[in-house]
Parts: sequence; C-alpha cells; structure tokens
Amino acid sequence: MITFENVTKLYGSETVALSEINLNIDAGEFVSIVGQSGSGKTTLIRLMIAQEEVSEGRIEIGGWDISHLQRGDIPVLRRQIGVVFQDFKLLPKKTVFENVAFALEVCGATGKRIKKIVPQVLKIVGLEGKADRFPHQLSGGEQQRVVIARSLVHRPKVLVADEPTGNLDTITTHEIIDLLLKINSFGTTLILVTHDPSVVNRLRKRVITLDHGAVVSDQKSGKYTL
Repeated sequence: MITFENVTKLYGSETVALSEINLNIDAGEFVSIVGQSGSGKTTLIRLMIAQEEVSEGRIEIGGWDISHLQRGDIPVLRRQIGVVFQDFKLLPKKTVFENVAFALEVCGATGKRIKKIVPQVLKIVGLEGKADRFPHQLSGGEQQRVVIARSLVHRPKVLVADEPTGNLDTITTHEIIDLLLKINSFGTTLILVTHDPSVVNRLRKRVITLDHGAVVSDQKSGKYTL
C-alpha cells in the first residue's frame, strides 16, 4: 500500500531530515510513528502528501510513484489521503456542516452530493446533531471530530493523523483514538503521528520509531518509551 524505498530528504546541502528510510505499510494497517521533536516525523508526512519532494529514493502509494509528482497530480493524491492536524483550522464563520462541505465544494462537488456525503461523515464522527453549530460552540474534542469528518469526505484510502490529540485532555484523547480505531475498522489505513507514549501504548498496534531522521525501531505490537 505505502512503500518508502531508500528515502532521503535533505534541506540545503548539510541538513539531513530523513536518511535512507525503508518502510512498507499494508492496506488496512494502523501504524503509530513516534519520536522526539526533530526526529523526522513531520518530514515523513510532508513527503507522503507531496508537500515536499524526496531528495533521493522513491515513495509509492497504491502502486503510484509519488516521489516527484506533477503539480496537477497533487490534488488527486490528496483526495486519497485524508490528513488531520493538531490545530483544527476550522472556518470560524461557517457551521459544522459548512466546514465539512467546504472540502467538497473546492473540488467541484454538486449540491446533491454534498447533502448526501456530509451527514454521512458527521454520523461517523458522532456529530450528526451538531451540524448547525459554529466552531466556538464546540469543545476541543468536538472541533477535532469536525476536522476528522472533513478528512473523510473523499473516502480516502489512507488517513494521516498528525498529533491529533496534542491539545486535548486525557479523556477526550481516548475518545479521539477510539474514533480513529473505528475508522481503521472500515478498512482505512491509519497512520498516527504522536510523541505521546500513553496513546501508543494503549493501542498495542505497530509502532515505528524515528530518531535523527532514521528508523531505529519497527515493532509489530510495540510500546514507546521516552
């Protein structure tokens, strides 16, 4: 499903963000990518969603080499990969429904399709009764659920969650992780980027540890210790 083959990413001539990364992630897997700040986690994700290009090596997703995409192909890739970030980036003057619908509108979806898809994804994330609320009327956990709903509108094959619980309390964190497990159970490949050992260790799923741009551990059902 996702393959990194000898992937190296350099910034300038001396800064090595990633060094000879070799990874295979199967369709339907739930994988946690962990490591301290500066370990290369964010760079790995940026390469995966074509925000950056590899310096050396190749990345393949679903049989498609995305290492050096043409600009016109990037939107196609990003409809296959949903992304959830720590900062919600919701539009404050739009309702929950409108925030989620916006991701479809920018891709030219019809009103009929929007009216069909948005309620479906809001139901998945447990917000079907809050479609008319505005972001400021929601808790942090509810706002993150809106972000997750927005990431699902194109029915992506892969969902990348980059520190999705960084701003949330412990109880809400567990609720969001349970939601990600639910989405994974539908067959969506789930990649969780985190520095929180409690989240990773509760999952008991595959754990890939990065340190100084290199994979130092890849455990099938592992733990993460600082």
